[in-house]
Amino acid sequence: MTRALIIVDVQNDFCEGGSLAVDGGATVAADLSDHMDEQSGTYDYVVATQDWHVDPGPHFSDTPDYVDSWPVHCVAGTRGAEFHPDLDTEGIDAVFRKGQFEAAYSGFEGVKGPDDEVPSGEQKLGAAAEADEPVLTLDDWLREHEVEEVVIAGLAADHCVRATALDALQAGYTVSLLTQLTRGVDVERTADTLDELEAAGVELLR
Repeated sequence: MTRALIIVDVQNDFCEGGSLAVDGGATVAADLSDHMDEQSGTYDYVVATQDWHVDPGPHFSDTPDYVDSWPVHCVAGTRGAEFHPDLDTEGIDAVFRKGQFEAAYSGFEGVKGPDDEVPSGEQKLGAAAEADEPVLTLDDWLREHEVEEVVIAGLAADHCVRATALDALQAGYTVSLLTQLTRGVDVERTADTLDELEAAGVELLR
């Protein structure tokens, strides 16, 4: 069975020092790098998602409720949108950006960035739309590469990781979650999220 690791939103703004930091985000970045090195033979592909906001409307707010609205974060082309420096991006096969002009939590809402760019967040704004190659969603890319099983990790468990895992299930993939390489915004909600994902059919790898 062809297997892909999906790394969700391990970006500077979601790690310590960022505008919407998740406790333990930097540790997740470093531990994921170790995991990819140690388990490289267990994955056929590695992909990553990026929040990549241009003008996402009410998703940004000066008075956020931290449920549907949030402080400004991961603005396209800024340092906050870059992958955390402790995440080794050398082995990432493709990057999918989401949320340019609206709220987007699931990696399956993202579109593939250009192949000729280093996955650091320093991409040219709008380059994907200008490229000659067709726009690919995460699902398109996984199916093109005959992926049947996805393993998910990253930030944040109770938001973008959750949405990505549920959409992966809906799309028909076998889905597992690396719980030790995932952190959430809210501890109690994260515990409930893990229960929800397990009940839905996600295998929790502890």
